[in-house]
Amino acid sequence: MFKVIICGLGAVGMTLGVKFAQSAFDLRVLVDSSRLEKFKHKKPIYNGAEQNFNFILPDDKFDADLIIIATKSSGLECAIAQIKNFVGENTRIISLVNGVSSEEKISNVYKTAKVVKSYFIGHSAQRVENSVIQDGVFTITIEHDTLVEEIFKTAGIDYKTADDIDYSLWLKFALNMFSNPVSAILNMTFGELKANKNFLALAKNICKEVRQVAQKKGVKNLENFESEALKSLELMCDEGKTSMLQDILAKRKTENDIFAGEMIKLGEKYGVETPYSKVLYGLIKVLEEKNEHSIHTR
Repeated sequence: MFKVIICGLGAVGMTLGVKFAQSAFDLRVLVDSSRLEKFKHKKPIYNGAEQNFNFILPDDKFDADLIIIATKSSGLECAIAQIKNFVGENTRIISLVNGVSSEEKISNVYKTAKVVKSYFIGHSAQRVENSVIQDGVFTITIEHDTLVEEIFKTAGIDYKTADDIDYSLWLKFALNMFSNPVSAILNMTFGELKANKNFLALAKNICKEVRQVAQKKGVKNLENFESEALKSLELMCDEGKTSMLQDILAKRKTENDIFAGEMIKLGEKYGVETPYSKVLYGLIKVLEEKNEHSIHTR
């Protein structure tokens, strides 16, 4: 029986947790003591049904075969610290955190464990507090790893292996870069983005900016990067909303720092101009400040 830990019960973590719980796995969901008390009184809900996950605390003991970090980017450092007791020499760790730097951060702490590069892409989910609605359509792309592939096959998780995982990760990053901030600023669904010619022209320019940074990072085979990144937009359901738009509407802090913020930092590091990223970053900061002000003046 495979032993699996999931960190984070947002849309991605909940979707995977339900999938693993339906299989013959020893699944644990990692929480701290305060969140454990919260879930005792208000169970997590997936597609309208309460979920009875087996929770585990950071100080517990558990020899995990696979640890999945599916937190928001703001929770990554905490998750890295909290999985310490569960990481052995043969443990696989995958990060489904957005952005392009989480694997490096995990590897810097757990040098003997194998961090398998991966990302999640699927129909957008709706999350309100402890409740998630998602239609089950998703794919996890990973670099080749026999153990992770066996676990995913056993759990019935739709996955594929990438010939060039770094290229694939940057494609996903480009999709996030042109869809998340723009949709949040303009309050547009994926369908509205797809149908707007001016948006598609803007998205192509944002992709060019991402490609230039990716090239400096050593990513190969970027000749068709813009067109392939825009193709990935077609995989999104028309009525879906990006996570950043949902965060803005719910007056939550966004992942602005790991999208446009990360692009700005990398651009400065590698000498690449990032004007689109700077504008998008600034506008999201404006919206966040507006939301913060409205919360404080209620």
